[in-house]
Amino acid sequence: MPTIKKTDDRQTVITTFETSPGNCDDLIELLTAAYDEFVSKQPGFLGAGLHVNDAQTRIANYSQWEKRQDFQAMLRTPEMRERNRKINDLCRTFEPVMYDVVETFD
Repeated sequence: MPTIKKTDDRQTVITTFETSPGNCDDLIELLTAAYDEFVSKQPGFLGAGLHVNDAQTRIANYSQWEKRQDFQAMLRTPEMRERNRKINDLCRTFEPVMYDVVETFD
């Protein structure tokens, strides 16, 4: 389960996907399968969540990793490269961005 803490040294990755309502469910299925079957089993994976807007045109993915290198290593695997090609076919754009937590609010 992702945890948001300012003092946390974890790597946070937020990926946004721009898609169409007709592709949204298929894209969510591909992303869910990727996490269930592969990503969640990779070294350093801590947790993730998928979010979709009400128009089904944007999906946001929040994931956390022990280290930046763990996320980067997962992306470079042949399996994830192949999965990303299929994911890309259902998107106008998708972009993973690595972030550091600078503040939290309760």
